[in-house]
Amino acid sequence: MQKQDPLERLKQIQEREARKASTESRSVGVSPIQRRMISRSVEIRARPIPDDLLYQHTVLCQTVLPFRDPGPEVRVWEREQGNISLLLEAGRTKDPYGHYVEVGLPFGPAVRLILCHINTEALRTGSPTIEVKDSLTAFVQRLQGFAPNGREVRKFKDQLVRLSASTMRLATSRGGHTLQTNTHIVRAFTLWAERFEGEQFLAPQQIILGTEYFESLQEHAVPLDERAVSALAHSSMALDVYCWLAQRLHRVDPVRGQFLAWVNLYEQFGQGYERIRDFRRVFLDVLKLVKAQYPSARFNTAKTGIMLGNSPPPVPSRVLVIGSRSLPASQPLTSPKSPES
Repeated sequence: MQKQDPLERLKQIQEREARKASTESRSVGVSPIQRRMISRSVEIRARPIPDDLLYQHTVLCQTVLPFRDPGPEVRVWEREQGNISLLLEAGRTKDPYGHYVEVGLPFGPAVRLILCHINTEALRTGSPTIEVKDSLTAFVQRLQGFAPNGREVRKFKDQLVRLSASTMRLATSRGGHTLQTNTHIVRAFTLWAERFEGEQFLAPQQIILGTEYFESLQEHAVPLDERAVSALAHSSMALDVYCWLAQRLHRVDPVRGQFLAWVNLYEQFGQGYERIRDFRRVFLDVLKLVKAQYPSARFNTAKTGIMLGNSPPPVPSRVLVIGSRSLPASQPLTSPKSPES
């Protein structure tokens, strides 16, 4: 009797468990989002090495964008984490009638997914120029598992316009001095008129990443498992926590670990919560969601905070091709001088 190939056997187990999880989720009436989270978690545990990767800039793994729409009157968003300070300013674009109009700040899960997409496309092609007209819709469909409707496509395009028009200021304080960099994630973009439900709007067709951002991205990109990003795509906080742990845990001291008090986590992720205890309750639930998609992440929670343990990154060691360069995934492309949290 011919011995079965181990990889083929593993694939069969994975497919069987995925079918089982899908059947069980339907039997208890879970939502499509819950079903996607269950399916992706089963896939990751059965096959830890992902076929498809996404990338986020290490700075955006440590400082977060707005979870929700801060409103048209809010033109500046500022966050600090460790020795890094982020200030994002909303910009202006021409409307379909030729007038410059203010657009709001980018916010929510959509802009986080857009950043993953454009980062990945830029690194894959080795070019800062990205055709987004069709690639963005295909990306959203791949994450969701089904084609986005017109309203969803409009939402993603609106967030891309907001991101493209914005200006980013980054400051790093160290040794009594501060270095500030003013940059644009997107330095140029083409807009074409489209219609949705009888309303005309402008949508980006092509974008060109800022020179400084593109160069920095090639040195400081953090690889992520696309399956995990897909599972968490409904939640801004879950995406931020997953990215944060992906760039942080492999750098934690393997002997001492690292303790973070709830007040520190509140300052980093607690936007919109007036009380730390309310934030703590939500954050603990989010940690469970992230842990299901990043099973090798090691941490313990307590009343006073969280103890992080040294963990392998979510993308196991193998060679990654970034443009024309090859780099080990076991050492995500993070800056050795990144903050400690």
